[in-house]
Amino acid sequence: VSKEGDTFEVPVDIAKLSNLVVTTLGEDDDEEDMVEIPLPNVKATVLAKVIEYCTHYKQVESMTPITTPLKSIRIEEIVQEWYADFVNVDQTLLFELVTAANFMDIKALLDLTCLAVSVLIKGKSAEEIRRIFNISNDFSPEEEENIATST
Repeated sequence: VSKEGDTFEVPVDIAKLSNLVVTTLGEDDDEEDMVEIPLPNVKATVLAKVIEYCTHYKQVESMTPITTPLKSIRIEEIVQEWYADFVNVDQTLLFELVTAANFMDIKALLDLTCLAVSVLIKGKSAEEIRRIFNISNDFSPEEEENIATST
């Protein structure tokens, strides 16, 4: 059940990609019973994308595991095309997917979304990264100068 109260029916084997779901269901593996799992931190639009990811992962093809160090800064050279396209979304949705994957404890999706964020910020200046993450700069000009000269 999404933040807005929308209900999504998901087969148990797909839902179990989420360790939150596994923990919530516990030992009760009876797939006949419908269990509502509230996800108050996940919007319906984001939950629909998470379900799309989990369905593809379970029914079509699992994602190539992401290993470090990364062999490329191009997502499509690290994972299959479908997964690279999946995270080719606007920045707001990408950050919401990171948050949902973390909250729902879906490791492969968290790895993929964090990879996409790392590619997004690679090679950016501190100021550009602050803008991307909406972080205010609380360093004084003198502190900035000290940091710049000490590195």
